[in-house]
Amino acid sequence: MAPEKESNGLDNYAFALEGRFCDLPDKKNGGELNSLTDGHNNKLAYCVTDVPPWYLCIILGIQHCLTAFGGIIAIPLILSQGLCLQYDGLTQSHLISTIFFVSGICTLLQVTFGIRLPILQGGTFTLLAPSMAMLSMPEWTCPAWTQNASLVNTTSTEFTDVWQSRMRALQGSIMVGSLFQVFIGFSGLIGLFMRFIGPLTIAPTISLIGLSLFDSAGMSAGNHWGISSMTTALIILFSQYLRHIPVPFPTYSKDKKLHTSRVYVFQILPVLLGITLSWLICYILTTYNVLPAEPDQYGYLARTDLKGDVMSQAPWFSFPYPGQWGIPTVSLAGVVGILAGVISSMIESVGDYHACARLSGAPPPPKHAINRGIGIEGIGCLLAGAWGTGNGTTSYSENVGALGITKVGSRMVIVASGVLMVVMGVFGKVGAIFTTIPSPVIGGMFMVMFGVISAAGVSNLQYADMNSSRNIFIFGFSMFSGLVIPNWILKNPKAIATGVVELDQVLQVLLTTSMFVGGFFGFLLDNTIPGSKHERGILAWNKAHEDDSSNTLESGEVYDLPFGISAYLSSSSWIRYIPFCPPGTPNSLDGCGVDAKSLEPKQPLGHPEPAQIIVGVAL
Repeated sequence: MAPEKESNGLDNYAFALEGRFCDLPDKKNGGELNSLTDGHNNKLAYCVTDVPPWYLCIILGIQHCLTAFGGIIAIPLILSQGLCLQYDGLTQSHLISTIFFVSGICTLLQVTFGIRLPILQGGTFTLLAPSMAMLSMPEWTCPAWTQNASLVNTTSTEFTDVWQSRMRALQGSIMVGSLFQVFIGFSGLIGLFMRFIGPLTIAPTISLIGLSLFDSAGMSAGNHWGISSMTTALIILFSQYLRHIPVPFPTYSKDKKLHTSRVYVFQILPVLLGITLSWLICYILTTYNVLPAEPDQYGYLARTDLKGDVMSQAPWFSFPYPGQWGIPTVSLAGVVGILAGVISSMIESVGDYHACARLSGAPPPPKHAINRGIGIEGIGCLLAGAWGTGNGTTSYSENVGALGITKVGSRMVIVASGVLMVVMGVFGKVGAIFTTIPSPVIGGMFMVMFGVISAAGVSNLQYADMNSSRNIFIFGFSMFSGLVIPNWILKNPKAIATGVVELDQVLQVLLTTSMFVGGFFGFLLDNTIPGSKHERGILAWNKAHEDDSSNTLESGEVYDLPFGISAYLSSSSWIRYIPFCPPGTPNSLDGCGVDAKSLEPKQPLGHPEPAQIIVGVAL
C-alpha cells in the first residue's frame, strides 16, 4: 500500500523517511546538506538519468529492498489466513518468494518502459481488502480442521485442494481486474477519472483499508500481547523518538582516510530494527523455555521453533512460474471487488509519480508518462495474478522518501533493487526465513502499519475545507457507512438474496469491502452535493501535485521511451494520437548540474566518496 503524500511531496507515513541520511557535502557551499524539509535548494548527488558506480547502485538497491520489506512480507502473511495456510509455513515461504520475484520483474518493467522514474513496485493493500472480503464468502470459508494445527497434514491432497482452489479463484479475479487498469492507462482515461476524484473520495477509501484490517492485527497480536506490545513500542521508539539521533560509524574515504560518519539509522530502518529485535528476544525466550511449550497454552505462538522445519524443507533454489498453483478460475464477484481496489491503486500511484519526480530531480510527469505508468502497473497486476501471489502490484511511497534521504535519484538504483528482488525470489531459503517470525511480532508491526495507513488517508483532508459542514457530513457519513454496512453483512451473510446467485456474490463482496463502501459514498456525495472546487479541496489537491522547480531535467530525457524508440517514432505524424507515446522529438538534458552532452556516470557533487552512503546503508 502506498500512502498519500503531504503537500510538500514527502511521505505521510509513521516511519516517514525525513531528515537526512548521511553527510553529503554541497558543491556550492562546501558544507553539509540540510534536511529535506528545507526545500529544494539542495542539489542531488545523482539525478534520475545519472548512472552511479555499480557498487553504489547495489548498496542503495539493498536499502530500497529493506525499506519495502514490511509491506511486501505482510501481504502473504495476511492472505494465508484467508487461504487456510496458517499452519503451512512451507507454502507461506513459497508465496513470499513469489511476491518478491514478481515485484522485481514489475519494478524493472516500470523503470524501463513505464513512468521511467525511480519508483519501486510491490504488493498493494488496496487489493488485499477486497481479496479478504472475497475469501470470507460462505463458499470460501476455511474448513474447521484447517484451523487446528494437530489436524492439518500440509502434504495431503485434501489440504492442497483447499488452499489452491482459493488461490486460483483469487488469481483469476486479479488477472481480469488488472485488464481494466491496463485499458485505463494505455487509453489515457486516467485523466478523466482524476477530474472527479478529490480528497473527500480518497480520504475514506484509504483510511478504511487500514481500519478494515483491525481483526487481522488483533488476532496476531493477541497471541501474546507482551511480545506484540514490545514490538510496537520498539517501532515507535525508533521511528519517532530516536529518528533524529545519529549513530557514529567508522568510514573510510580517500580524502579523510579513516573517520567517523553520522548515520541516521533509526529513521531509515525502524520497522526492520523493531521486528529483528523482538524476533531475537523471542528466540532467547524459546531457547530457555520461558515461553510455554504446550500448544493449548497462551503465548505458545510466540515461540520461534514452531516452523523450524521450514528452513530445512525449503529448497535453495525455486523458480516461480505462471500457473504454479493450477489454472486460474474467474468469478464475477471477485472481479468486481478487485476493480474497487484497482481504482484506488491507480489514484495513489498518480500521487506517487508526482512526489517521485520532485525528489529525483525530474520535471512533473507528462500525461503520456502517467498513462504508460498506470498501464504498466496494470500489466504488473496481471503478472502477479498469473504467477500466483494472491495480490497485485503498485508504487511504493516509502521508497519515494528514501530518494530524498540518500540524495540519489538515479533510476539505475531502482533497477538494482528490481534485480535483487528477483534474486531473492529465486532463493527459497530467503522466503523461509521470514515465515519463522512469530505471529505476535507480526501483530505488533500490524498495529503500527495499519494505524498509519488509516491516518495517511485522513491526512488528505488537509486539502479540503474541514470547517465546511458539507465536507464534515460527507467524510463522517462515508467513514461510518464503510464500517457499519460491511460489519452487518458479515454477521448476516444470508441477508442478500436477490434470486440471482451471481448478483448475490457481487453484492456480498462489494458490501463487505469497507474501502469500496466508504469510497463509493464519498465519491457520490462529493460530486452531487453542491460545493466549490476550493471547498472540496480540488484546487489545493491539484496545486500540491504541481512542481515549479526550474532545476530539473528536460522532460524528454526522463520520460521518453528507451532504446531510441521515441526517436524512431517521432518521425511519424500519427504518434501524437497515441495516449502513451511521447509526442515530438526527445528533448535534451538541461539542469540538475548535469552535462547535456552525455549520460556518463558522474561523481557526486563536490567529489565526495560514496563510501559515506555505503556505510550508512550497510548498517
